[in-house]
Amino acid sequence: MTVEVERKFVCDAEIMWKLQDIGAKCIGQWQFRDQYFDSPDFILTLKDFWLRCREGLWELKCPAVSGTTPDNDTETLCTRYREITSLPLIQSEVSRIIREHTAEGSESNSSQREQIDKVAENEDTEICSADDTKWLNDLNLVCFAEFKTERCSYTLEREAGAVRVDLDQADFGYCVGEIEVLVPEGGLSCQKKVKGKMDVYLQSNERNLLFKVDRIQLK
Repeated sequence: MTVEVERKFVCDAEIMWKLQDIGAKCIGQWQFRDQYFDSPDFILTLKDFWLRCREGLWELKCPAVSGTTPDNDTETLCTRYREITSLPLIQSEVSRIIREHTAEGSESNSSQREQIDKVAENEDTEICSADDTKWLNDLNLVCFAEFKTERCSYTLEREAGAVRVDLDQADFGYCVGEIEVLVPEGGLSCQKKVKGKMDVYLQSNERNLLFKVDRIQLK
């Protein structure tokens, strides 16, 4: 199985010229809005699952299983996630995560369990379109982060295959670059991490949540 590996880097004023000098080709520029959803007590995020809606398209990033255990004192340079883009599969996985979390609590709300079970019972059918938010209400999911990004994308051909490079400027003032490749699960080791857009957004808006997420990702 392959997983998406993202390596982030700090952008400077000359980054576009540097990319062109090494043979990268610009493949487009566009703007999009991201919305991230979770339960009020952040069941998904605190398990390192990221549910995102980008211009009506849903994606769930799930933590990939690593072949090695990172050093607790060393942040990793790359982030590894398995991505789910099929809405029925996303609904199924999210309902499973929340159902298991709810079952762990001895004082779980029975009505909430019933709503979760309804979503789970219909997980194999196209019960929701991308614009339908009923499943979000049933699972008690709300938007906790929202921002716009201007992106300029490049592709760079290498012997091992094409590498995609995205340069992102978020509307809250942060600029970050990202190199994206697909590798076999557990097939890449790294050393130090550059903050992504969500890291900076949470640092400004949800500092307590970011602290909890950082502790989980280092385990």
